[in-house]
Amino acid sequence: MQITTRPARGDAAADRGTIHLYQHTVADAVTTTASDPFAQPTVRRAERADLIAIYRIERTSFDQPWPYAAFEGFLGSAGFLVAADPGVVGYVVADVVPAHGRDLGHIKDLAVSESRRGEGIGSLLLRHGLSVLERHGAASVKLEVRESNEGAIGLYRSLGFEHRRTLADYYGDGEDALVFVRPL
Repeated sequence: MQITTRPARGDAAADRGTIHLYQHTVADAVTTTASDPFAQPTVRRAERADLIAIYRIERTSFDQPWPYAAFEGFLGSAGFLVAADPGVVGYVVADVVPAHGRDLGHIKDLAVSESRRGEGIGSLLLRHGLSVLERHGAASVKLEVRESNEGAIGLYRSLGFEHRRTLADYYGDGEDALVFVRPL
């Protein structure tokens, strides 16, 4: 099962109007720790030292991976989180964008290392990302997912996301994207 999603565009034009989350407060700490061998990985903010592992996961997860520089641009953002066990096994990129007077959360990228899929890491990262977005004022959150990505679609539905619309030919190979939304 593949639990990954990301918009096809990672360029600056697609990010215009984005509010990156750079506030550093105690409330932003979303770290969980593993106390036994069956516990979930630790979730924490991404650091520069994590970027190579993140980029490797990105390249193995997507036919159209984000460039390395896109991840560098999100360093320091409260919504750029990794799951570590102890090395990086997954990540999420989430931020808040203005939308008709109300802030909208956007899950821009989510991926889990192929060897660790099916362990609940995608769900763990997504729940932490949603928490960050809510603390930063988002009233609702959206994401795009490939129409064929049944594993990810199941994950999103299990966390309350609903299919809102379809974007025809969204991905470079012509596949449609499903836009999912949920309130926070």
